[in-house]
Amino acid sequence: MEDLVARRARLMGPNVPTFYRTPVQIVRGEGVWLWDADGKRYLDCYNNVPHVGHCHPLVVEAIARQAGILNTHTRYLHEGILDYIERLTNRFGHGMSQAILVCTGSEANDVALRMAEAATGKTGIIATDNTYHGNTKATSQLSTRRPPIGGYPEHVRLVPAPESLRPLGGARESQAATFAGHVERAIQELENAGHGFAGMMLCPAFANEGLPVLGNGFLDPTVDVVRRAGGLLLCDEVQPGFGRLGQSWWGHEAMGFAPDVVTLGKPMANGHPVAAVLTHPDLMRAFRGAFGYFNTFGGNPVSVAAAQATLDVIESEKLIANAADVGNYMLNQLRAISHPRIAEVRGQGLFFAIEFSGSTDNPAGDFAETVVERMRVRGVLLNRIGRHMHILKIRPPMVFSRAHADLAVDTLVAVLARMPE
Repeated sequence: MEDLVARRARLMGPNVPTFYRTPVQIVRGEGVWLWDADGKRYLDCYNNVPHVGHCHPLVVEAIARQAGILNTHTRYLHEGILDYIERLTNRFGHGMSQAILVCTGSEANDVALRMAEAATGKTGIIATDNTYHGNTKATSQLSTRRPPIGGYPEHVRLVPAPESLRPLGGARESQAATFAGHVERAIQELENAGHGFAGMMLCPAFANEGLPVLGNGFLDPTVDVVRRAGGLLLCDEVQPGFGRLGQSWWGHEAMGFAPDVVTLGKPMANGHPVAAVLTHPDLMRAFRGAFGYFNTFGGNPVSVAAAQATLDVIESEKLIANAADVGNYMLNQLRAISHPRIAEVRGQGLFFAIEFSGSTDNPAGDFAETVVERMRVRGVLLNRIGRHMHILKIRPPMVFSRAHADLAVDTLVAVLARMPE
């Protein structure tokens, strides 16, 4: 019989990404748990898509109820999308009062880039050199895992990403100023090349860059540079948003700056395909005047019902406070782990990074990959990120408890005890 891996390749083509050397066939989920086809249970320490837990009953019920009443697009009037946008924007400050609902974070970031063009009349975009913002043609030109065919376009500049262990400028104290200096030079290059500067897109937690230790105010010098140049700050909240960092609803609040455009994605409706772009009325007006944008499925009644229910759960179950409590508890446990290959443990709320050091004979990326695989065998799912894929990335659903943290950390301790130095 043809196995699933071979069937997948036959029907979907080659090189379709899967997690793990031996792909896992997941058939069921509940809360922080996933089950494979053989009945094995896994603790999910990675997926931020089921933000309030896999198959949360309130979200499932909201989807089923609305699907039994109506599902259509937003060229018909429907109160659901308006109620949700009003409720969502009430969780933002600094004039974020309007939104476009789309289906994916990639689409949201694509719209954000076009907003910057419409508002400034320019096309130059800046991102970091170790990031990911989506799969559309425009967003893939900012994403650094696989350079675009023909190279990065002339209107894009990628500046060195901030890091914890190898800070820009040689010291953490000077890193903020050095990062802003790179942005300022990139802006000047774009202006000199005739593209002009439209905006800078970034994740406020620098999640794909490895979740470096930066702190509130790190971006202040960069914000000043961007504002003086007349560009927009485009804030990708797909990973840190909806309270994951345990401090507030949004990563930009934790970082202490006010963006011009915010994008949301995966966690917004607990995995139901909906995403959003939020901005000020003047920027929305510029975008709507420049682009005849319409998204057939964005903001449909079923997706909006799922998004409303997700907000209900975050609030009723006090999940932001849970992220702070369990996050601090787990971070202390992770920092207590002793292994010579651990270079640094970092975390904010329910978002953690463990960076490994490497050697010629045993590169850190290979070491991290082996840890991930052995954790999977023991029933804990996590993954890795970083310039050399040498950093463990731990990002569980927001219903993660202290008991779940104990299980994850104990398993990691057991795995590392059997890893070579």
